[in-house]
Amino acid sequence: MTRPKMTRPKSPAGQPRDTARPALAAPSPASRSVAVDLIAVLVAVTGGEPRVMTVARGGGLPSGPFELAHRSLQQGLRDWVEQQTHHPLGYVEQLYTFADKDRAEGEEAQRTISISYLGLAREQGAAEGGWHNWYEYFPWEDHRAGPPAVIGKVLAPALAGWAEAGVGAAGRAARRQRASVTFGLEGEPWNEELTLQRYELLYEAGIVAERLRRDGQEDLAAEASGAGRPMMADHRRILATGIARLRAKIKYRPVVFELMPPTFTLLQLQRCVEALAGRTLHKQNFRRLMEQQELVEEAGGTTSEALGRPAKLFRFRHAVLEERALAGTKLPLARS
Repeated sequence: MTRPKMTRPKSPAGQPRDTARPALAAPSPASRSVAVDLIAVLVAVTGGEPRVMTVARGGGLPSGPFELAHRSLQQGLRDWVEQQTHHPLGYVEQLYTFADKDRAEGEEAQRTISISYLGLAREQGAAEGGWHNWYEYFPWEDHRAGPPAVIGKVLAPALAGWAEAGVGAAGRAARRQRASVTFGLEGEPWNEELTLQRYELLYEAGIVAERLRRDGQEDLAAEASGAGRPMMADHRRILATGIARLRAKIKYRPVVFELMPPTFTLLQLQRCVEALAGRTLHKQNFRRLMEQQELVEEAGGTTSEALGRPAKLFRFRHAVLEERALAGTKLPLARS
């Protein structure tokens, strides 16, 4: 028995038509539109205080879109920073890439991928906003004079309320533990490297202005000043990421010398490390560590410090980079 020959149905124009798989609608231009934003966390230490370069009257970080004319991502970043701040970039490294759709403020048709970079410099030049102490944005991070009052007066009560709103006993306990670990509450030690985790917790708990703005609670956002100075879009989150990266990095790489002048005293170097870490260091232990690691050498000459006492000038031993690379050892800067 001969099986009948199967034929494909024809369209009105007489051409075969595929009925097995319906044609998919082409995505709208908005659904496939992605922008790449380059953002710089440019850090300096001036007068013993950590400073970050800002724009928009302190409300944002230097940033701009990656354009086809840019030779590379990093070159695009350098172009935008120099254009907006008139400050050339020296040391720079890629920090993190952010693409969270739920962190955008407002309904945007265009998806934005933010590629952030960490740069180190010595303060110079001016921009709209200029240099700002990064503890303006994160007042709970500066523990050089002990735990900041804002933790006990503002953040701990707010986090306690957030914890009590958890679902079930286990959910409430998990929230309390998370708050204690990240903010050093209920006897937990303070970990200076958890800068990003602390900001993310405050964001999740609806304590910072950026979260309130995203949720359309502009009236409440103005009352969140106790939780640090807000920034545009997700820039404060990016700044927190940069602080956390730098606090970890100064313990095993001598990047802190990128922030120092050619010659300096050991006290100036210690104050710089303390400013970044938000912690005080034991003076003698710090100097002993510098000697053991052979990070510095005498530069000749002295300068006056407190009470007019002369202090020796030092400089960074660049040869230590090659020595440590060959030996494979780290360069920790431990706190007391």
